[in-house]
Amino acid sequence: MIEVIAPGPYATVQDLGRPGYAHLGVPRSGAADEPSLRLANRLVGNPEAAAGIELTLGGARLRFTAGAWVAVTGAACPLDLLRPRGTAPDDATPGVMAPQGVCAPFWVPAGGELRAGTPETGLRTYVAVRGGLDAPVTMGSRSTDSRSGLGPPPLRAGTVLPVGPTDGLPPITVDAAPSPELGAGVLRLLPGPRDDWFVPGALTTLCAEPYEVGQDSNRVGVRMRGARLERARDGELPSEGMVAGAVQVPPSGQPIVFLADHPPTGGYPVIAVLTSASLAEAAQLRPGDRIRFRRG
Repeated sequence: MIEVIAPGPYATVQDLGRPGYAHLGVPRSGAADEPSLRLANRLVGNPEAAAGIELTLGGARLRFTAGAWVAVTGAACPLDLLRPRGTAPDDATPGVMAPQGVCAPFWVPAGGELRAGTPETGLRTYVAVRGGLDAPVTMGSRSTDSRSGLGPPPLRAGTVLPVGPTDGLPPITVDAAPSPELGAGVLRLLPGPRDDWFVPGALTTLCAEPYEVGQDSNRVGVRMRGARLERARDGELPSEGMVAGAVQVPPSGQPIVFLADHPPTGGYPVIAVLTSASLAEAAQLRPGDRIRFRRG
C-alpha cells in the first residue's frame, strides 16, 4: 500500500488509458506524457501499461507501508527518501533523508517516505512502483479522466493506493536510463483536416512566432497565446472526432493543443495535428513557457 501524505498541486492515477470508446463519447485519457510512464514501468520490470502516479509540478509525499521498487521519470523533481529507523544501509543514520535519482529504480523500505520537490523544467512527473497500482478498473483502465470523472478521483491527503502483485514479473535488469530532454521549445506538426477553413498563410502564421502557454491549460488541452489565426469561413463545423495532438482553433483565433483528456468530438476547425513525438513535449509545457510550432 502507498499512503498519500500530500499529493502536491494535482496528482492522479494514470495508465495508458481506455482506447476504443470514442464512439460512446468516452475519451481515452491516460498518461499525458505516455513515453515517461512507459519508461518508469520498464525500469521496475512492469508491463508498460501498468498504472502509476502522475504528479503535476511535483510537491508530493508518499509513504510506503511495504517495501517496493520505485522509479520516477518525466519532469525531474528533487527526490528524497526518508528511511525509517533500522532500514538505512549501514543503519548509522536512520531517519535521515537520502537523495534519490530519477530514471533509475531504487528500493523504498517499508515505512519509507518518498518526497518529491518542484521540477525546474517540465510539468508532469511519473512514479511507478513494481507491481503497478491496483486501482479499480473502469472500462478497461485505471486512469483518472479529469473531464468525464471516470476512474479514481484525484489523489488527496489520506488516499491509500494498493499495489499489485509482483509474482511473475521479470527481474529488474536496467539500473538507469537517459533522462529525456525537456523544454526544447519546438512542437512539430502536420497540416490538419480543416486547414482550408483558414485564410491562406494561417499555418505559416502559426509557425512564425512563439506562442506562450496560458494559465488555463490542463490535461484537456494546452491553451496558447500569440498571433491570432484568421478563418476564411464563418459558422461552425458539425461535431467530428478529435485526436490527442489536434490543434483546434476557437473563435478567439488562439490555438488549443488537445492532450489526454480531450473531448472525443469538437466543433471548431483543426488547423494542424502534432506529431506523436511532440505530443509528450506538449504535455510537459507549463504556464508561461514559450514554444514554436514547426511543420514536419
